[in-house]
Amino acid sequence: MPTICMFRGIKIYLNYRDHLPSHFHADYGDYSCCISIEDIELISGNFPNKQLKMLYGWAALHQEELREEWYLAERQKELFRIDPLK
Repeated sequence: MPTICMFRGIKIYLNYRDHLPSHFHADYGDYSCCISIEDIELISGNFPNKQLKMLYGWAALHQEELREEWYLAERQKELFRIDPLK
């Protein structure tokens, strides 16, 4: 599970050859969630509201990069880092 970004205590990662729909995972303390890349919506898990809003904003800014990451992960290629939320 390569980490592709970390900011404000949130760790974001993708799993190689993961199931559809395209998504990424995020951890924050004891919280974990799964967010769809295309819809930028919570698929599963739970997250504090403030951090979830930050995560949605970050995903919207980097949606095209997340699509590229998903493509690479499906093919088990090396993933790249995505800039954190500033």
